[in-house]
Amino acid sequence: MIAETRQIRIGWVPDRGFQLRKAGVQFDAVRVDGEPGRELADFLGELTGGDPGPVVMEANGRQGVYFLLPAGSTGHRAWPRGVTRFNSAPGVISYVPVPALGGRTWPLSWRFPPVDAHRFVHPLLLRSAASEVLRPLS
Repeated sequence: MIAETRQIRIGWVPDRGFQLRKAGVQFDAVRVDGEPGRELADFLGELTGGDPGPVVMEANGRQGVYFLLPAGSTGHRAWPRGVTRFNSAPGVISYVPVPALGGRTWPLSWRFPPVDAHRFVHPLLLRSAASEVLRPLS
């Protein structure tokens, strides 16, 4: 029996390479830089059985980790220190890098790829996990 490979087609994911997508249209995003971002992604993966929603990782620069959330879900929430919001709040235009699902996408990669065009990271779960992981040591 030959296993059929089903290629997922999601309109906001480019076919190759990577592109910038305007936040607040298909999704909002939050970014956590460096090792704390990677720890947060791993923690969220553990909490959700390995399926938290789409998470993009950046290999260079600030080594940001982008968590993609439903459009309109980040603007009116308090987020812990260390979280940068990307949305379309009044007077704000933000762009989020989105890699293709395969091929050459460096410096971006999917830590958790999207499984559906309308399924994103749950905002309250992410905010709670971020509060735990990014809690200041005192």
